[in-house]
Amino acid sequence: MSVLQGSVRALVGKTESALIQGRVSLALRIIHDFVERIVTEPICAAQVFASHDLDQLCLHIGRQNLVNLGKLHEDPWSDSTIRPRVAYIVSSLQKSGGHSRLVQDFVRSQPEKNHLILSTEVGGPSDKNYLAKLFAEDGNIRFLCAPRGDLQSRLTWLQSLLHAVQPEHVHLFNHHQDSVAVAALIPELELKGSFHHHGDHHLCLGVHMNHLTHVDLHPMGYHYCRDKLGIDNRYLPLTFEDKQYIPLQTEFMRGGHLTTATAARSNKVEIPYYVSYLDTIPHVLKITGGRHIHIGRLTPWSLHRIYSQMRKQGVQKDRFVYIQWTPSVWQSLQEHKVDVYIASFPYGAGLTLIEAMGAGIPVIMHQHMFSRVLSGLELAYPEAFRWADPEDLLAHLTALEPERLEREKRLSRLRYETFHRPEILRDYLRDPDSMQLPVPPLTSEFRPRHDERAAWVELQISLTHIIYRKAYRIMRSIRSYCA
Repeated sequence: MSVLQGSVRALVGKTESALIQGRVSLALRIIHDFVERIVTEPICAAQVFASHDLDQLCLHIGRQNLVNLGKLHEDPWSDSTIRPRVAYIVSSLQKSGGHSRLVQDFVRSQPEKNHLILSTEVGGPSDKNYLAKLFAEDGNIRFLCAPRGDLQSRLTWLQSLLHAVQPEHVHLFNHHQDSVAVAALIPELELKGSFHHHGDHHLCLGVHMNHLTHVDLHPMGYHYCRDKLGIDNRYLPLTFEDKQYIPLQTEFMRGGHLTTATAARSNKVEIPYYVSYLDTIPHVLKITGGRHIHIGRLTPWSLHRIYSQMRKQGVQKDRFVYIQWTPSVWQSLQEHKVDVYIASFPYGAGLTLIEAMGAGIPVIMHQHMFSRVLSGLELAYPEAFRWADPEDLLAHLTALEPERLEREKRLSRLRYETFHRPEILRDYLRDPDSMQLPVPPLTSEFRPRHDERAAWVELQISLTHIIYRKAYRIMRSIRSYCA
C-alpha cells in the first residue's frame, strides 16, 4: 500500500507542478495516463474503485481553467426555446455497449425536454454516422463532439458550453480515465448534476465528486460505495424498454438439444482469467449437442481460438452462431429460440443480462473468483444457477430439463418487472428526491476464491518473467551479432 500511495503522491506533485507552469493540458494528461495504466492492467480489475486525491486534482484543474475561460460558445438552441434543458457528458458513444444505451434511455424518458449530449472524445472517436441517424428525427436532441485538440482545449470547450446552456441538470457518464469530463463539472459552475458510476469495475475518476449526486446502477456497486467508501449514494437500477414477453408455454430444447447464448464484446470475455470463455464454450457445445449464439464483436484471434477448440472437440463450426452486432439483444435471443442465457465472464454485462430476463430467458451466472461487482449475482433472480468451476457449469447444462427452464422463465421475467421496467427510470427522473427504491441485498452465497486468485496471479507473474527472459536473450543475441 505504501508503494501505491507513494506513486499517487508523486503524481499529485507532477500535476501541481504542471499547473504552476500553466500547462493545464499536461496536468490532465498525467491523470488520464495514470488511470489508463491501472484500467488496462487485468490484475488491478475490481481492486481499487476510486481516488479522492485524483478527483480533487481534477477539480483543481477545472477551477484554474474556468478563471481563464474567455469567450463562451453559442447556445445550441438559439431559438430561445422555453423547454427545460438537460446535459449529458460522455467520453464517447458507440452503437453497441450498455453505456450508449443507458444515455439513450435517459434521453427518451424525458421527451418534453431538450437534451444536449457532449462528448469529450477522450474515450476515442464516437460513431457519428450511427448517432446522426439515431437522433435524426428528434429535434430536441443535440449531439456535439469536442473539436480535435489537446485536453485543455476540450476542457475549455466543455466548460464554455455548460456555462452558455445552463442546463437544469447535468448527467456525468465519463469513462474511467476521462480527466476532462470530471474537471469540467466543478461546483463553481453552480449546476445541479449527478455522477453515474457505470465505470464500476476499475479505478474511475469522479467517484468522490461530493457536489454531485452519486448514482449506483446495481446492488453490488451501491453497497460497496456506501459501506466501503462511505459515499452518500443513491440506487437507480438499470432499466430497459419492454420489447415483448411471450408468457405462454414454449417449446424448450427443440430436437432434444439446448440453445445457449451470451451477449458481450471482447472487453468482457477476452480477459486473462483462470477460466477462459473462449475455451469453455466449445465444451458447452460438445455436451449440449446444440448451438451457442454469441452476440458482440470478438477479435479475429478469439474467433480462431473458439473454432480451433471446436475442431478439437469434434463440434461442427455452424453450431457457433456469431453475431457482431444487433439492434436488439432481447429480440435476437427470442428469434434464435434461446433456452438459457450464460452471463459473460470474467466480466459480467449488466444491461444485456436485463434484456435476457425481460425476454423471459432463464439465466446462468458466473461467480468471479474474487469480485462481487464482476460476478453480478445480485442482478439475477436468486434461484439462478451460479458456477465457479467449468465442470459445474457443464454438469448443470447436462441435467437441465424443460420443466426447470419453464419455471425459471417466469422467475426471470418477474425479476425484470420488479426492478428494471422503464417506468422506474421515468418516475425517478420526474422527481428523484421522492423515489425510495428498494435495493436487493447482497447474496450470502458469494465466496471469494483467494487461493484460485493467488494461483492465477502467480501464473501471470511467471509468464511475464518468461517473456522478459526471452526478450533479454534476443537482445543479447542481437548485440553479439552486431558486435
